[in-house]
Amino acid sequence: MIQSMTGYGKATAELSDKKINVEIKSLNSKAMDLSTRIAPLYREKEMEIRNEISKMLERGKVDFSLWIEKKDAEQLATPINQELIEAYYKRIKEISAAAGIPEPADWFATLLRMPDVMTKNEVQELSDEEWVVAHRAVEEAVRHLTDFRKQEGAALEQKFREKIANIARLLETVAPYEQERVGKIKDRITDALEKTLSIDYDKNRLEQELIYYIEKLDINEEKQRLSNHLRYFISTLESGEGGQGKKLGFIAQEMGREINTLGSKSNHAEMQKIVVQMKDELEQIKEQVLNVM
Repeated sequence: MIQSMTGYGKATAELSDKKINVEIKSLNSKAMDLSTRIAPLYREKEMEIRNEISKMLERGKVDFSLWIEKKDAEQLATPINQELIEAYYKRIKEISAAAGIPEPADWFATLLRMPDVMTKNEVQELSDEEWVVAHRAVEEAVRHLTDFRKQEGAALEQKFREKIANIARLLETVAPYEQERVGKIKDRITDALEKTLSIDYDKNRLEQELIYYIEKLDINEEKQRLSNHLRYFISTLESGEGGQGKKLGFIAQEMGREINTLGSKSNHAEMQKIVVQMKDELEQIKEQVLNVM
């Protein structure tokens, strides 16, 4: 089964004083392009988180977020360094008295603007117990994203099978026009010789030239190669191997070459219409292959 590179996962974990939130989403990308937003308390684990995500998701443009919601309303408030505010207050009063400068009219607003007053001196450390809980939330979010990718991959696989079947069906409809065009080519050439140019010609030589001309327009090899590519595309879908997206992209390119050659050799209006339809189906495959892992 193939996987899409598009996905979303979220998980939460509850502690006595906080709620840990993890969110991860991904879009298609040629390689792993990971950006993270991690709460300061867990920054020391960033490399570990990055390595695990890269290993599990392989490819994609991935956005990862880990943040904390405090349960205590008092903890939600912006921290204020009370000791530093008192020191600033004392120092400003001393300078005001020494220099004869009036004291601030609004002490509170003045002190809150002073450097570093909106912080706490205490340093939080991440405990092993809390990291175990947070790590489980990270793993759960990644699992949810992977499940999402598998669901999207199943939808993509169904779409690919439909498009491949459509191209195979269109390829079969080419056959009736192949012999028809031989007669049309012959009639067009003889008509030009007899009516337009009004000259005598060697009919045996004309037959030889027609055979040569028809051989140049023969599309049996292109049809066979295109059929092989269609079967290979389906077998690659079913293989379950890594890097299916890139391989499917290469196969689609080869399919495009054969369809283009069919178009250039068709020399028949109805065949060219069929080729246009095949190109339309293939273009939809190419667009969706970009989303495959």
